[in-house]
Amino acid sequence: MPKTIILIPSRMSASRLPGKPLLKINDLPIISHVFSKAKKTNIGRAVVCTEDNEVLKEVKRNGGEAVLTSNKHKSGSDRILEGFKKLGIDNVDYILNLQGDEPNIDENDIINLNNFMANNNADIGTLATKIRNDAMLSNKNVVKVALKEKLSNENFPFALNFARQDLSNKYENIYHHIGIYIYKVNILEKFVNFDQTKNEVKYNLEQLRALDNGIKINVALAKSSPIGIDTEEDYLALKKIMEYKS
Repeated sequence: MPKTIILIPSRMSASRLPGKPLLKINDLPIISHVFSKAKKTNIGRAVVCTEDNEVLKEVKRNGGEAVLTSNKHKSGSDRILEGFKKLGIDNVDYILNLQGDEPNIDENDIINLNNFMANNNADIGTLATKIRNDAMLSNKNVVKVALKEKLSNENFPFALNFARQDLSNKYENIYHHIGIYIYKVNILEKFVNFDQTKNEVKYNLEQLRALDNGIKINVALAKSSPIGIDTEEDYLALKKIMEYKS
């Protein structure tokens, strides 16, 4: 079985909700909840990659592993590649980029994605789930992915396009994209070294850089869609849900 490392990019200076990695749910910072989910998968080593000493210290204080990276990075992909190189690991096949602001992601979906990657020898993999209602198609806060074929528990089809706008007039198989990525190590290095493409800049979607440069992205079906924390309202809503469940 190929080896995977889970890297979690994190920074305090998010424009819409500064300091969100250290906001607490059940007395544990959001970033430590995500680290805990990564460890529960038993996929492999998990490390937080952060530009902030306070995040580094808090992750370690809660029993996690973290590495300090530059504060000049434009994306999480750049950050995790630097973190990976700083760790000096040479026996890893895949790097899984787990979002640091989705503490309720289902660890079984992460495991499933990793298995699909290993079984298909894919270059980049990600997750998507079913569109729950038509309003999601036109909601620009919901990133959509168009696929070559209908998504099921058994297949791992290629993505044709990603967009914030409604794609239903152009494509038949459209799903709600979930922002988790897993890369072959050499593909992540290649991806980070590409210049940003016009589509990536125009639509503010980093994954379009891969498609624009001929790198295929496979998509696995997720059972659930995690709630990303972008605003204080998101945080309070998810805090209520997670604290109620506990």
